[in-house]
Amino acid sequence: MHEVCSTGTGLIASVTDWLVWLMEQVGGLGVGLAIALESIFPPIPSEVILPLAGFSASRGLFPLVSAIVWATAGSVAGAWALYGIARWVGLHRIQRAADVIPGVSRHDIARADGWFTRYGTWSVLVGRVIPVVRSLISIPAGLNGMGFARFTGWTALGSAVWNTVLISVGYGLGSRWCAIQGALGVFEDVVIAAVVVVIAVWIGRKVRSVVIGRRNGAANDGDDA
Repeated sequence: MHEVCSTGTGLIASVTDWLVWLMEQVGGLGVGLAIALESIFPPIPSEVILPLAGFSASRGLFPLVSAIVWATAGSVAGAWALYGIARWVGLHRIQRAADVIPGVSRHDIARADGWFTRYGTWSVLVGRVIPVVRSLISIPAGLNGMGFARFTGWTALGSAVWNTVLISVGYGLGSRWCAIQGALGVFEDVVIAAVVVVIAVWIGRKVRSVVIGRRNGAANDGDDA
């Protein structure tokens, strides 16, 4: 593959070079392997893997549908691994592991756990399009004993949507696939902002409900007196 954009030096450049080699060697399977690793090791960015997979499909290395199917299978496999690890080793060991994994912290684990606590099984679906959370949301799902079949279904659905969008964009852009990386950063910022607004509104409504309930309770006590 010769028409890959220059990503400079550092992690992204190294990952891109490795992905180019992997997809040339094993085709769509390479997409699945890369995404499975991304699900387990968040510093490997899906924003590079998926558009590059679409670009590779546009050059005939494998069919577009194959790229999407393999990417989704890899997402589910990686999610299964984190889900199983969480159920087996527990929260404290996972937190200690997060301390030594580049790009991941205890705060990220707590953030994913907070998502799951607030939104339950829906967080597994929505979390698949949120930076970092999309990988780590499998951990609280495992810790809280979410049903395996339900976890698999939500993970597959959310992953399929995310993978289809990014792979299709990479396929459509062809050799210009790298041009979307900046736009993806903006998109992710917008998604995060929207999530923050939703959470803030939800908290506001809960607080308002509690305040109104206490006022009504106080009024009823006054009437009884």
